Amino acid sequence: MPFGNTHNQLKMNYNADLEYPDLSQHNNHMAKVLTASMYKRLRTKQTSNGFTLDDVIQTGVDNPGHPFIMTVGCVAGDEETYEVFKELLDPVIEDRHRGYKPTDKHQTDLNQSNLKGGDDLDANYVLSCRVRTGRSIRGFCLPPHCSRGERRAVEKLAIEALSSLTGDLKGKYYALKNMTEAQQQQLIDDHFLFDKPVSPLLLASGMARDWPDARGIWHNLQKTFLVWVNEEDHLRVISMQNGGKMKEVFTRFCTGLTQIETLFKEKGFSFMWNEHLGYILTCPSNLGTGLRAGVHVKLPNMSKHSKFEDILKRLRLQKRGTGGVDTAAVGGVFDISNADRLGISEVALVQMVVDGVKLLVDMEKSLEKGQVIDSMIPVQK
Repeated sequence: MPFGNTHNQLKMNYNADLEYPDLSQHNNHMAKVLTASMYKRLRTKQTSNGFTLDDVIQTGVDNPGHPFIMTVGCVAGDEETYEVFKELLDPVIEDRHRGYKPTDKHQTDLNQSNLKGGDDLDANYVLSCRVRTGRSIRGFCLPPHCSRGERRAVEKLAIEALSSLTGDLKGKYYALKNMTEAQQQQLIDDHFLFDKPVSPLLLASGMARDWPDARGIWHNLQKTFLVWVNEEDHLRVISMQNGGKMKEVFTRFCTGLTQIETLFKEKGFSFMWNEHLGYILTCPSNLGTGLRAGVHVKLPNMSKHSKFEDILKRLRLQKRGTGGVDTAAVGGVFDISNADRLGISEVALVQMVVDGVKLLVDMEKSLEKGQVIDSMIPVQK
């Protein structure tokens, strides 16, 4: 994807009808919202950093759909994108985030003491727990639109801030460009490192430009607290460990995230945030908390139950294979996580996962004994 506005200016030589993309075979949120008349109104607009409508929608134009989930089909190039192109993005956000309206306000709660339970998930079934989110640094373009210099400045800031962490959070930064292929692959296989940018969604959005320049991973000595730098967002903060102690994982997540934000503020930088959208991230699907709390859990019997999908929906949870969003479960082990991001606080989302997974494990145990679980099926949350 070209960097700069020359391509957008050239498009003005042709009328909007000729430039309007063919979305007739598309199944993403952007394609549901964008019309020819909207395209005509918005195509001359751009953010102060030069991010245009065609930049916003390109990933959704190039990727008609997804075999497992409905993709969003658009990205932001900077914080201003959500305001300049709100005519398109507000309905996309409302559609993706369960009716979240332009007048709604987001809730933030990173006080781990407000989480009830989460320290007793059965480790015979719950193999590991993870909580992750993203953060964007105000004043920089987001990965689809940043220059090499901006990306390197983000990396430099991240290294300086993270190097100040102490105690259990003390760690080291590893630049991707300094790793061997074998080292990278080992970290990917261990679920510590993001994969190479081969996804068409990432490639079409422009996030993979200059790979692997200014990308890397920071982690503490125990490899239980990690920060990805310049992947899909400026920062991806992850707390993880084996077993079923989600409370410990979430506590480390909240503590580390709060310390990181303080360190950035000391350097004169803040994270992108507003009352309506919460924390601003590249993909509209991750607005608000940006949080995905997930567990790898063994549900071989439950997953074969005819109402498994409906139960997950009622619990406001989603399932993936343990290898990621487009992978299948192996041996009845699923990655179960919260389906929501925006309009609900971090604590509330983790609470949904804790309570939901506990119920799913109880159901699995009942099915192992040949018992009927109809009376255990929850009401819609």
